[in-house]
Amino acid sequence: MWGYLSLLPAFLALWAVAGIWTVFALAVANKSVNLNEGFPYISFCGSYPPQSCIFSQLLNMGAALAAWICILRYHQLRDWGVTRRFNQLILWTGLLCAFGTSVVGNFQEKNQQPTHLTGAFLAFFVGILYFWLQLLLYWWKKNLPQPGSPWIGPLRLGLCTICTILMVAMVVLHSWVPLRSASASCEWAVAMLLFTLFGLLSVDFSCLDSCTLCLQAAPGLSPPPPLASTSPVQIQLSQGL
Repeated sequence: MWGYLSLLPAFLALWAVAGIWTVFALAVANKSVNLNEGFPYISFCGSYPPQSCIFSQLLNMGAALAAWICILRYHQLRDWGVTRRFNQLILWTGLLCAFGTSVVGNFQEKNQQPTHLTGAFLAFFVGILYFWLQLLLYWWKKNLPQPGSPWIGPLRLGLCTICTILMVAMVVLHSWVPLRSASASCEWAVAMLLFTLFGLLSVDFSCLDSCTLCLQAAPGLSPPPPLASTSPVQIQLSQGL
């Protein structure tokens, strides 16, 4: 069970890459975009039917998978001894990235541009912040487990650096109309890098072998029966299940 779960980030990366390039191919095929006029933004490719339907479904499912990955990562870092506040900060940046991705898919640019741009900000800028915070965590706490080969850490640092530079370039180039195609190319590159960073979490999840569920009564509820324990109930799910 846990072996398959470790492949979830890699599946998300492959799903997203294949999906948005399929949307691009459909947009070109049905002439929703004209490459002679310049390279299109990702959102522009997904603004018109039928690819807009695929685009929305793709990003909604991707957002759900990303949120689940962020939650698993939160519990893994908690078990590794990461402080609660910093771990929650990482979790919420990841969840905001997932939420922004869903917003981008459901609020097309031609219909709700302000909402769409807000979602894009969460997906791209907060998304890269999610990975920078994890790199900061590894730099701050040298005793954290380092799954995978020694080059994984430098690779992540390089991907985050390139991704950040491209996002700045994307914003700057967008302000010049003749350079919009270059800005759109930066956007596609940023998306590919973010998908790759999510996929690399499979390396960290490769050491998952169990999960602990803690059940505790919510505040304000009636007291439990006398025979029931008031302490959290821990259920250990092992690989043998």
